[in-house]
Amino acid sequence: MDALTGLLEGPRARGAFMIRACFDPPWAVRVEDRAPLTVMLLVRGDAWLLPDRGEGIRLRAGDLAVARGPDPYTCADAPGTAPQALILPGGRCHYPDGRPLNGSMDLGVRTWGDRPDSGTVLLIGTYRMRGEIGGRLLDALPPLLPLGADVWECPLTPLLMEEVGRDAPGQEVVLDRLLDLLVIAALRAWFARPEAEPPAWYEALSDPVVGPVLRLLQDDPARAWTVAGLAEKAGVSRAALARRFTRLVGEPPMSYLTGWRLALAADRLRDTDDTLAALARQVGYGSAFALSTAFKRAYGVSPQEWRNRAAA
Repeated sequence: MDALTGLLEGPRARGAFMIRACFDPPWAVRVEDRAPLTVMLLVRGDAWLLPDRGEGIRLRAGDLAVARGPDPYTCADAPGTAPQALILPGGRCHYPDGRPLNGSMDLGVRTWGDRPDSGTVLLIGTYRMRGEIGGRLLDALPPLLPLGADVWECPLTPLLMEEVGRDAPGQEVVLDRLLDLLVIAALRAWFARPEAEPPAWYEALSDPVVGPVLRLLQDDPARAWTVAGLAEKAGVSRAALARRFTRLVGEPPMSYLTGWRLALAADRLRDTDDTLAALARQVGYGSAFALSTAFKRAYGVSPQEWRNRAAA
């Protein structure tokens, strides 16, 4: 598995919130939905993304932005426009004073705003739960990630515009998969940019010593690895590997392996019906009890609770 594949295999939308938003200036929407990841594709017009901290980002037609939650932000036609609506968890929409909008801005199937032919049109897709996005992927992203139309071209845009307003059997599944493809295409383009800041382990894959060790851990997490065994594979001493790995990756080899095993377990709990004992064997734990103990220590909930939340 190459590094980028390993990083991008995480997105698995399930009943994602997806709409076509249509606005005429002046307009502004305050987003406080605490969603782990939101993708905004500007189809027509201009828009600004304004975080509470840091500089705003201007979007033009064809540009895309990814917002990593849970921090709030405002999407507007201009930095000074006061919000007209507030987006809360679960896709609930209120006026800024707290009164519910009660559908006053609904324009049809998954279409929302002022009028369908407004001057500004955005396609917005939101992952509702962190479990739908790999934790390693979220940790690798900045709070706001812009991609200009000059560096990113997406053939999915016409298809998304058509499908988002369609009311057909299985439509949620179609939109979920399209959203996953959109995210993967966007992040692949971003990671190719010189300004991208991938995680330390990603950059360490290019190191002649640490890179092969990381690939061994990622490709065969169930093996009973030791630092001595990894050092032998790398052709260096145990102490030299431990120092170099920790310096480049930011944590010792066995700590990284533990995090990788538990991340795999979290994804498989979400995506499969395998028993905990089977998952323990797949990711390198000697028993279901050992995996459950380590998982709860890392994620704060038991594996079964994690699985139940992902299925909800």
